[in-house]
Amino acid sequence: MLAALLYGREDLRLETIDRPSPAEGEVTIEVMVATTCGTDLKVWRRGGHAKMLELPTRFGHEAAGKIVAIGRGVTDWQTGDRVVANNSAPCLKCFFCDRQAYSLCPNLTWNNGTFAQFQNIPAPIVKHNLLRIPANLDPGLASMTEPLACVLHGVARSNFTPDSRVVVIGDGAIGLMFVAVMASQCQSVWLFGGNDSRLAVGEKLGADRVWNYHTVDIPSTVRELTQGWGADIVIEATGVPSVWETAIACGRPGATINLFGGCPKDTTINVNTDRLHYSELTIKGVFHNTPEHVRAALALLASKSIPFELLISDRRPLTDLAQTFEDMRDRQVIKVAMLPN
Repeated sequence: MLAALLYGREDLRLETIDRPSPAEGEVTIEVMVATTCGTDLKVWRRGGHAKMLELPTRFGHEAAGKIVAIGRGVTDWQTGDRVVANNSAPCLKCFFCDRQAYSLCPNLTWNNGTFAQFQNIPAPIVKHNLLRIPANLDPGLASMTEPLACVLHGVARSNFTPDSRVVVIGDGAIGLMFVAVMASQCQSVWLFGGNDSRLAVGEKLGADRVWNYHTVDIPSTVRELTQGWGADIVIEATGVPSVWETAIACGRPGATINLFGGCPKDTTINVNTDRLHYSELTIKGVFHNTPEHVRAALALLASKSIPFELLISDRRPLTDLAQTFEDMRDRQVIKVAMLPN
């Protein structure tokens, strides 16, 4: 079968490898759609991921597929089922899982390799994080379950109330998903991004106001809109350390600053200790998702209450994957639905 393997920084190769077959507890899916992700882009540009990958490695982590083979002991699934598999599953046995902090599980089972014609789904994911795609849901939308689950986890950790004024920094797919979800639950959402066409998508997804951050000072703009105080909640969705500092500067006293975008390994930021202490800021990192949010994400996509299809810029064959990542790097597309078969 044809599959994408990452060998290093911007070194992504399509190769012919053996088609997988399921071991005990596993299933094999034929990948119908594999969507690209901002995390994929960062991994491609940086040449790795501290938590999930060891090079060289199969690549991609968002997909919708159809079961084509079932391993011994699997009883709840059959060939032909349309499914979406999260790219991880917690162990449900450790200190963190006992406290329902599933994203912190040190024994997470990771699974990558969606940019391929077929993919094996490990037994823990089959057991805990493999879901049927509703009949009315397009596979391209279903494949976005994993990133949306991460966003729902991030929203749940952001201490929002219906009267919250929210700033989102970053107009990638994750930032735009935060806009869409929080716009339906909070008083106002303001989006800062660097691409005018993406900002227009943000408006369609519910942003009350948008700004190109190349033309404004973000903290000053936020304070002008809030009588000098700052936003109630700030979501950082770029993974750039300097933008983490900008996000902290946008919060009012008592604000929650959600540093959601993962930065390069071993980078640091500076925080004003007086402001952190005397303004009682809550600064938190939020990572990944939970089984609860995976299910909620698929249900939200199936409800079609939010036009998440606006995030899919194009549909392309897997052979166009290298060009697709160059287009993502150049900000010409948001997400692309890759069609391996």
